[in-house]
Amino acid sequence: MDSSKETAPPSGGLHHVELYVSDLKASIRFWEPLLKKLGYAEFQKWDQGVSYLHSTTYIVFVQAEDGYGDAGYHRERVGLNHLAFHAASRGQVDELTDWVRTNGYRVLYEDRHPFAVVMIVMRSSVRIGSYQGRDRRTVTIP
Repeated sequence: MDSSKETAPPSGGLHHVELYVSDLKASIRFWEPLLKKLGYAEFQKWDQGVSYLHSTTYIVFVQAEDGYGDAGYHRERVGLNHLAFHAASRGQVDELTDWVRTNGYRVLYEDRHPFAVVMIVMRSSVRIGSYQGRDRRTVTIP
């Protein structure tokens, strides 16, 4: 490919997000299928981590060293609250919600958000919520 014809990513666009996780295997079990459904592909992999690429942005999961996860995670503490992803359609949101449910995770706050914006809050071992779409639905992963 002629690199002179490549377009640079827009200034200010997100390059990557790196998340340190308490259990890399459990995180991959949840995040890999979800990210693949959203169009991400495995980008890099090494003993202590993995990344998934979508266009020019990638998400990295790294196994935290012993002792660094002792304080635990809570989305209302200082730090990252959630990751927000676009969904292609309401159908995709419903498909992802069904996938979350059929894989043993539970819906959180569904009774509080029956309308508005579809919001799937999923927590894996990284305990980070993820939002989808335009109607509101919240799902949590233990």
